[in-house]
Amino acid sequence: MTADTPKGPHSTAGSVNGDAAGRPPAAPAAPGTPPRPTPPPVLGPAVAPSAGAATVALGMPGSGPPPGSAFDAVHPPDAALIGDCVHCGFCLPSCPTYVLWGEEMDSPRGRIDIMKGGLEGDAFDADSVRHLDQCLGCMACVTACPSGVQYDKLIESTRAQLERRVPRPRGERLLRALIFGLFPYPRRLRALRGPLRAYQSSGAGRLLARAGVLRRLPRPLQAMEALAPKLGPVEKLPERTPATGTRRRTVGLLTGCVQGTFFPDVNAATVRVLAAEGCDVVVPRGQSCCGALSAHAGRAPEAERFAKSVIETFEAAGVDTIVVNAAGCGSNLKEYGHQLRDEPGWADRAEALAAKVMDITELLDELGPVATRHPLPMTVAYQDACHLAHAQSVRDQPRRLLRGVPGLELRELAEADICCGSAGTYNLLHSEPARELGERKAKAVLATGAQVMVTANPGCWMQVATTLARMGERLPVAHTVQVLDASIRGVPVDRLLARALDGPGTVLSYATPKTITTDQPSRGVDPSSPAS
Repeated sequence: MTADTPKGPHSTAGSVNGDAAGRPPAAPAAPGTPPRPTPPPVLGPAVAPSAGAATVALGMPGSGPPPGSAFDAVHPPDAALIGDCVHCGFCLPSCPTYVLWGEEMDSPRGRIDIMKGGLEGDAFDADSVRHLDQCLGCMACVTACPSGVQYDKLIESTRAQLERRVPRPRGERLLRALIFGLFPYPRRLRALRGPLRAYQSSGAGRLLARAGVLRRLPRPLQAMEALAPKLGPVEKLPERTPATGTRRRTVGLLTGCVQGTFFPDVNAATVRVLAAEGCDVVVPRGQSCCGALSAHAGRAPEAERFAKSVIETFEAAGVDTIVVNAAGCGSNLKEYGHQLRDEPGWADRAEALAAKVMDITELLDELGPVATRHPLPMTVAYQDACHLAHAQSVRDQPRRLLRGVPGLELRELAEADICCGSAGTYNLLHSEPARELGERKAKAVLATGAQVMVTANPGCWMQVATTLARMGERLPVAHTVQVLDASIRGVPVDRLLARALDGPGTVLSYATPKTITTDQPSRGVDPSSPAS
């Protein structure tokens, strides 16, 4: 399952003139057969610098296939779903790794060909595992595919197989153990807040950076240190917040692991906005991780355990709707029925819960505004989170909500469908391509000339803000709901921008910042003034 195909952004290997493995083209079609559609041109410049590391063997040990197939009997990738792919090529310009490297096997149809080979008995070798690992799981290909290929189901089931069947190098095992032993556990993350806040307040990071110590750390640890946002005080959310005025809905809020620990201001703003729009808001205590990171990494038993805990928590809460303000979490909750389809006594409960899940922008758009919006005269670059736009098909709702704020001008990004490189744990496990994608997204944000970037996922927030800081740029970043909250409460735009630039949740930069010229400067304002 290796591929010695030509490299380059316009490689013809495995194009519509051949299959995804680069084999010779089939015989001409019979008369009267409709021609295959011509794929759109591939976006982007020449092959990215990380292509060399991405397309050569990286030392992954191979593992022999079991009799008859490389997959075991526990939910292998569905042959029928694999057969839906007609190799038309429309996915290519939407796939971040193909855009970076021009490597056929790092495209969705190339990875599907690897899965097909596995079903036919091909072994998991170093190359095939690497190509599958390098997928960001952004699901842009699902949006782009004219044939409706369910790549999300295919890659998730395949990664669960890799997790069970493929031994990994010791260093990678240790890194994965650290990531998945920490980030899906809110209590463990909260325990880090004190030491991390002390580290940030002491200025030790700047001293270590000047001494060159940080540069000598392993890449994943460098990424963790750089991505950690500035911490501030945590506002404790009431277990129940009553609606302002007539109650329109009773909702439960998923607080999230990273969101709740590193971006508590977003949760506080979410509660205020929901209450202002006529919702009783329930915040159940003792919430566990929703399992998104585990599910997307193929750690199926772990993800199922988290899912059951969330189901029990919100069943006891007795709410009409479960509101999520982190895109990756929302897309995962909506898949609970699929994840627990074989679990006796859980499948129906999982489907019932998934049917109640809505992103905060979905719910607010459905309800319609009742709270007065005060003007926020500023320009906003809205960055689509992949697991909101692609996995949940929520695109128009956040834009309608932002355009409903008087004075706010929305500006769109070039290559908006290309992932920023965060992708859950991707920027820790694959730091170099994540860095390249982050810079691509940061440049697109800067090109809008907007005063603030707005997004809907903590991973995107950290990834783009950290990249901007590394580039020596300074730009405020905020969550959609924080903008709505500021408008409803009448927060002045300069205070909102100042807090989004230097307040809690923002990035700690050791680079010398460049001056960004915006339509309305936000400097000279006390960042400690509350805006959310």
